[in-house]
Amino acid sequence: MIDPANSALAPRNAPEPWLSLIGIGEDGVDALSPVARRLIAAAHLVVGGERHLKLAGSLIKGRQLAWPRPIEDAFASIVALRGNSVTVLATGDPFHFGIGKQLAGIIDPSEMVCLPQPSAFSLAAARLGWALQDVATISLHGRDLRAVGRHLHHGARILALSWDGTTPAKLAKLLTERGLGDSPITVLERMGSPDGRILRTTATMGFAHPVAALNTIAIEVAAQPGAIQPSLVSGLDNALFANDGQLTKREIRAITLSSLAPRRGELLWDVGLGAGSIAIEWLLADPTLRAIGIEECSARADTAARNAAALGTPELQIVAGRAPDAFAGLPSPDAIFIGGGITDGIIAPAWSALRPGGRMVANAVTLEGEAALLDAFRQLGGDLTRIEISRAAPVGTLSGWRPAMPVTHWRAVKP
Repeated sequence: MIDPANSALAPRNAPEPWLSLIGIGEDGVDALSPVARRLIAAAHLVVGGERHLKLAGSLIKGRQLAWPRPIEDAFASIVALRGNSVTVLATGDPFHFGIGKQLAGIIDPSEMVCLPQPSAFSLAAARLGWALQDVATISLHGRDLRAVGRHLHHGARILALSWDGTTPAKLAKLLTERGLGDSPITVLERMGSPDGRILRTTATMGFAHPVAALNTIAIEVAAQPGAIQPSLVSGLDNALFANDGQLTKREIRAITLSSLAPRRGELLWDVGLGAGSIAIEWLLADPTLRAIGIEECSARADTAARNAAALGTPELQIVAGRAPDAFAGLPSPDAIFIGGGITDGIIAPAWSALRPGGRMVANAVTLEGEAALLDAFRQLGGDLTRIEISRAAPVGTLSGWRPAMPVTHWRAVKP
């Protein structure tokens, strides 16, 4: 029999938990466990939204602190009471798009105890009869609404936390503009509250009456012919990207993304952003990915920003400037793509900035660019590939192959 006190798995000198994260729903204290009630009543400080503090008001005996704006301004007051009993109230599950993540970034989880309630996603799925594992769950609270675009596949089901009562109408408008106007939308207001409501409409019909600020939106995506939908693999149609001709074409783009090999949480530098197609498709591969586009032409930078918003990646960061000077101060990337013209003095500083194990990919169509890639290949190794694409085109009354300019493609992994 193992003695827990002598077990190698037993924590040594583990601090006593002093911070309690307690989920609370619209049904208030009635749904809280006896342990949760005791923790709230014993707390020297109770922190939460004004709504949370009101819901738990009958139990609170210590000092109350409503979240300020920005919310981080309250963290010092919480940390200052380390070792004393502090309770933070949150809606539902504090670690599902909640305050738990931020607090765990400044306070060791061993110093916390968390007692969640069902999240808004769980409550909504239960009311709709949706299997939660088959649903995309996102938060639009404090986030760009256009980020929903990456999830808008025909037949997809989406649950979204609203920012406020205007979010459902704005989302309905966005869906309609993308050719998804037939999509059913269900809004679940104040779930768990006696005055909670369920509103059903379609994106085209919209909302004739105001919606409560606390709401969760359920979408069943129904695409009409010609609707804008993301792809699950790289190589989106060229027509989806507004451009002035500075665009990595679909076939080359698919090969380039394969060479960049995005992995969760990684950062890409897209040097010579152009229309933004590489960075946008990098971001679409996974929501944890990040991308910085470097572009000296302001008009192209503006076009790339519009493309990113339209295709569901408004988080694309764009740096105006000329490489390599624009590299200064940027976080080190896990991958770099150079596609806006290979000029002297770019590859070496880009390679220097790349993290060990990172991938560098560059495409060239000019003889000068090809020479630069050949030199990089000789010095840094990697793979050098020549890509030639021909497309069928009219030849009089018949058809024939019309070749595109060949692309020299270089990929190398930094040791």
